Amino acid sequence: MSVQLWTWILVGITFALYFGIAIWARAGSTKEFYVAGGGVSPLANGMATAADWMSAASFISMAGIISFAGYDGSVYLMGWTGGYVLLALLLAPYLRKFGKFTVPDFIGDRYYSNTARTVAVICALIVSFTYVAGQMRGVGIVFSQFLQVEITTGVIIGMAVVLVFAFLGGMKGITYTQVAQYCVLIFAFMVPAIFISIQMTGNIIPQIGMGGRVEDGTFLLEKLDNLHTQLGFKEYTEGTKSTWDVFAITLALMAGTAGLPHVIVRFFTVPNVKDARKSAGLALLLIAILYTTAPAVSVFARTNLIETVSNQEYASLPEWFKNWENMGLIAWSDKNKDGKIQYVNGDATTGKPEFTEARGTNGERIITNTSTETNELYVDRDIMVLANPEIAQLPSWVIALVAAGGLAAALSTAAGLLLVISTSVSHDLIKKQLKPNISEKGELLAARLSILVAIIVAGLFGIYPPGFVAAVVALAFGLAAASFFPAIVLGIFDKRMNKQGAISGMIVGTLLMLFYMIRFKTGLIGVLEPLPASEWWFGTSPEGFGTFAMLVNVVISVTISRLTPAPPEDVQEIVERIRIPSGAGEAQSH
Repeated sequence: MSVQLWTWILVGITFALYFGIAIWARAGSTKEFYVAGGGVSPLANGMATAADWMSAASFISMAGIISFAGYDGSVYLMGWTGGYVLLALLLAPYLRKFGKFTVPDFIGDRYYSNTARTVAVICALIVSFTYVAGQMRGVGIVFSQFLQVEITTGVIIGMAVVLVFAFLGGMKGITYTQVAQYCVLIFAFMVPAIFISIQMTGNIIPQIGMGGRVEDGTFLLEKLDNLHTQLGFKEYTEGTKSTWDVFAITLALMAGTAGLPHVIVRFFTVPNVKDARKSAGLALLLIAILYTTAPAVSVFARTNLIETVSNQEYASLPEWFKNWENMGLIAWSDKNKDGKIQYVNGDATTGKPEFTEARGTNGERIITNTSTETNELYVDRDIMVLANPEIAQLPSWVIALVAAGGLAAALSTAAGLLLVISTSVSHDLIKKQLKPNISEKGELLAARLSILVAIIVAGLFGIYPPGFVAAVVALAFGLAAASFFPAIVLGIFDKRMNKQGAISGMIVGTLLMLFYMIRFKTGLIGVLEPLPASEWWFGTSPEGFGTFAMLVNVVISVTISRLTPAPPEDVQEIVERIRIPSGAGEAQSH
């Protein structure tokens, strides 16, 4: 059977499963809609958390980044996994004991202020919309290639799918859908990795295969280093980032992870603190399966890509290349007119490729925005995982399986994020502030309408994305680090932290991060161009600036809290109480 037929079958089966779960797990109360009724088992919650956590950025884009950045891409592995450990150990149990199921709810009550709650709602919306943009883009890319539709159409299909199981079931429907999505995405990621590891090194375990030997007896990484240097790229196993920027990006990703509202809310879906700890540990083990495999997938994909296309005649290229070219995600410009692909260090185009309707003399799509550099090949990083099975000539069902996995990863996280947006509006804004007497039925309606609006906005972000998936997601982590992380940590561990300090810190941290993102990543369209890397403050990239903004937030929060009145005694007692383990009593003297 063809790849497209297999894709229709596998995607159809998985989607039927998701829809069936959404109908079975319809939410009938706000508690079911927000936290799945609080009765999810640790294993189910661990799987759902892992699926929620492993977004399109983890499944589709992270291995793509590592494929191109090599050693420099390790910051994403360290930051995202380290951040989850930080969340599980430092924050989740205390937040669960506090008993508030949204971050704005925690901040509003801990800082005894609706102003703090409103600031937290705004921060949650900014972080979630920035993050969900990457997910919808990932959905669009997968649909466009494997179902042979435009990316815009792919995003719209993805919006409709998420709407069904988020709209019907809320957190209850999303939780059990994510359990199924974890099974799909991890199977889809591991099967091609195992196939290719056996194919290239004879080792069934991809993590070991990455360090194994290839047919000629050389180590795979040594071979890739040699291919890189021959083509003018830096060695794959050598880094180019400064030590400070590596530290800044890693810490921003770690703190951002620990401040991500859609992950934190998962710890309120289990019955108690003990189960929250269990589900956090299980989720970490389940996440590690993909995260330890991603570097191997990156090495396999990069090696196969170079060997398949570099210095090859365009006319003899396999079908997968032409398919991705038609989607605009691979592009070739025959600059020296020899009919061969010259893939060397440098930019083939000025930005994403722009095409004419006409075809070139070799049958290629003609690029209108080619650069003056000698490199002729443009490859979108987000396709490396999706194209990897095709490049390695794996069976059609494996290629289709990766499509189903990519959709599961993107849709599971998009659903979790949209629920955060919905609860921020319906619970933290409407119920807690604007209309305290709203009925449960009215609040549920407001939550569902919020999801509808959020999906439309998220779809627009997916159609008009600010960058490739993982770059957008990395910025969302920087925003979470700059806004939420200090307010949550100080709220748990500093009794003296008051509303004046927390509000000031969140506002300054968020504005500083947004300013830096705009100036160095996106510019102001039609007004200002993004500034080059040479202008970075203290040599800090936009992805790492969340660390700087977070430190500014902490300094401002602590300073202002010490210059203004202490929190009320009852608030200080709550802070003291949530740090005492359940069942602990006073020390007995004998």
